[in-house]
Amino acid sequence: MHEAINLQPSENVMSEQARSLLASDFAHRYTLPEDIVPALAGLKNAYRGTRHTDAMEALSERLACELFRAPYASLKPLSGHLAGFMLLQACCARGDRVLLISAAHGGYDGYMPGFLPEYLGLKVDFLPFDERAWNVDAKAAAFAILAKSPKLVLVGASLILFPYNLRWLRGACDDVGAILGYDASHVLGLIAGGEFQKPMSEGVDILSASTHKSFPGPQGGLLLSNRQDLFDRAMQTFLWRIQDNAHWNRIAATAQVFLEMKDFGARYAKQVVANSKALGKQLDTEGFPVKYASLGYSESHQLHVDLSALKQTWGLTSGQFADRLEANNLIVDAVGRVGTAEITRMGATEDDMRVIADLMVRAARGEDVRKEVKDLRSGLRISFVFPRRPAKGHKPTVR
Repeated sequence: MHEAINLQPSENVMSEQARSLLASDFAHRYTLPEDIVPALAGLKNAYRGTRHTDAMEALSERLACELFRAPYASLKPLSGHLAGFMLLQACCARGDRVLLISAAHGGYDGYMPGFLPEYLGLKVDFLPFDERAWNVDAKAAAFAILAKSPKLVLVGASLILFPYNLRWLRGACDDVGAILGYDASHVLGLIAGGEFQKPMSEGVDILSASTHKSFPGPQGGLLLSNRQDLFDRAMQTFLWRIQDNAHWNRIAATAQVFLEMKDFGARYAKQVVANSKALGKQLDTEGFPVKYASLGYSESHQLHVDLSALKQTWGLTSGQFADRLEANNLIVDAVGRVGTAEITRMGATEDDMRVIADLMVRAARGEDVRKEVKDLRSGLRISFVFPRRPAKGHKPTVR
């Protein structure tokens, strides 16, 4: 790990403070709400000694509400996938129709027919999509919403480059009484920094996310809502139906990252996007096929490799490309995405992106660049450090 540069968009690194909370006494504890046991109704917890756990959970929810401008928040879901499940079951009943982004356009596979919607008995249609802009076609999508009258319209994707026109979708949803949802798993860290878009202020009713992609937290899930009825429905069907223990060490670590993001989130998110644009431009300059140059390559933590051009001009499949880079300790996935969140968290800037692009291109051509990768990695460390309380008489140094 100390010799590799991770460019996967689904991963990030935590601060030492957050990691320490994963190994804290919270890792040994869990709680049992008494309101689910009829004989104990009216009491808060069947276990004793949980007041610190309860206080920590309340703090984490308050910080989430402040950071994402939402009135209701829960970190109980263990993953983004479970948070998405909660979103679907809170919004829909069996037989309802949902409109979402197809996997062919980067949508999350878990929402495709045969997976979560089949389990919940939902009908799935796909939102019109403009591949030239790699975005939902907002005007066509509004007409589709009016024509199909879905119960839920859900945006968000695994390959997400540009913000959505949520106001167009919100207007169409209002016309047919549909709920507008957002899976922010990939762009949560950018949203926290105010850089991608502000879903909870732009008309979204309910949002699910994971907390370990562009958001530099532990693996876990988050649910936010602007509507109490949807939030209550999600939480009422949660305990003993979807999961039991919420892993309080994870929630404590996530709360720590909320505090960090309040301090440096704007700077971090801005740098992530700047690095994506710089990496895309340099790869393009060196003749490597990346998409959407006319749109600035990306407004997120990802780039989209042109897989057709990669095969035609470089003779490589996406898997072969990923294998060649992995052999040189440059880590990407095998589906055509390149991410900048973790390397930004490690302190990389636009100048580093130009070096990384050169290393990627040379590794893809079959050169051995492991030493140069190691040298670059040795100069990086976790940056955007949350300031510790300084010793008296000393000023903290924050990179």
